[in-house]
Amino acid sequence: MTEQRTIMFAGSPLNRLSWLRNSHSFLNSIIASPKSRWLLFKSGNPLTTKTEGKSILAYLSTKDVSPFIGQAPHFGQGRESGLLTSEEQISATEAVRHRGSPIVFLGLHENTSSGSGALPSSEFVDADKAVAKLEGVPYFAMDISDLELEEPAIQATLNETEVVKAGTSLAWLDARSVMTNADLFDGAIFAEARSMFCPGCGAKQHSLWGGWKLGCSTLMPWVDNAGRKPCPSGKGLHNFTHPRSDPVVIMLAVDETGEKILLGQNNRFKGQFYSALAGFIEPGETFEDAVKREMWEEAGVKAWDVQYHSGQPWPFPASLMCGFYARADSTQPVRTDLDNELSDARWFTRQEVMSVLTHATGSYLDLAKLAEASAQLNKDANEPPFRVPPTTAIAGVLIKDWAEGKVQFPTFSVNSPKGNL
Repeated sequence: MTEQRTIMFAGSPLNRLSWLRNSHSFLNSIIASPKSRWLLFKSGNPLTTKTEGKSILAYLSTKDVSPFIGQAPHFGQGRESGLLTSEEQISATEAVRHRGSPIVFLGLHENTSSGSGALPSSEFVDADKAVAKLEGVPYFAMDISDLELEEPAIQATLNETEVVKAGTSLAWLDARSVMTNADLFDGAIFAEARSMFCPGCGAKQHSLWGGWKLGCSTLMPWVDNAGRKPCPSGKGLHNFTHPRSDPVVIMLAVDETGEKILLGQNNRFKGQFYSALAGFIEPGETFEDAVKREMWEEAGVKAWDVQYHSGQPWPFPASLMCGFYARADSTQPVRTDLDNELSDARWFTRQEVMSVLTHATGSYLDLAKLAEASAQLNKDANEPPFRVPPTTAIAGVLIKDWAEGKVQFPTFSVNSPKGNL
């Protein structure tokens, strides 16, 4: 349908080195590298700094965050202290971190100009020597909220970082607000804190595989599980212990002429802010069926000819946005009284949408000030008639690609046969 593109939160620039996540020797070596950089969160909000008046993600060194990550070893931790003993090294303890806050190894931003690239696992007999050969910057992330530190203690640690000593301030900001200024690189390595409790049995979880897998504490070989049923996450193939990713369909309905699209105004965002319709995929439902169901539930519109456009990881908190276009009949009435998620839904012409996209603030979005900004629309002659999402969100990409004619839709007769709902 359209040329493949990289949009915000997608197209990770990192080599995740997934084959080495279960190696505590590798992880302990690479975490100590002076090249390593850290993205810190507090209750899901990232640590930020400012450049040219804009708040951006702050990256700290391992030395900077050492008071937060605790004493080594950071992975492959034994029962009391030190590394796992040979008896403790089982599948449930691979690169385990059960002391301290979970740490996520995001991956390596490689410098492959010399052609060496990341090394295979066979070359990690001596992890320290192998890590020394890696070209690039390792990235880690952690959320410090579980450390239960008082704010003065947190600030004291931040004041000792290289960034602050160089004269730059650090601050915890709302993740959504920061992401409005993020570039593709920052967006792609953005990570959120993970759940601390096992979905299989409700017990506390610990980090495995450099943060990419969560293990149930009841599976540790030294835990007394007398009187407790075995956690189902200990056997078989399942998704209990992997970070969740919730699929969402987000779509634009294009009318019979190809010159109008249907946009909705969510109840949460009062004022003249319109976007694509969206909803979570339900169990046993295909993407196409979810598009049709959501279009009907939210706007009373029957859609057909569903076509995939692109996807976007959306870490608020853990969604995978799957973008689609569909066809619909704009001569039929629109209704928002079925699931009452929208306060309004209407068809917009290409000319109306382009007038907003070409306006200086037509696709500017600051969630913290959205209601205030929306209240000013139509009161100021310089304001756009309504606003749409920026292209850092897939909704903005869908709208812009249609408006600029990057995707084409043939006309059809309103009397032609249409697919079932």
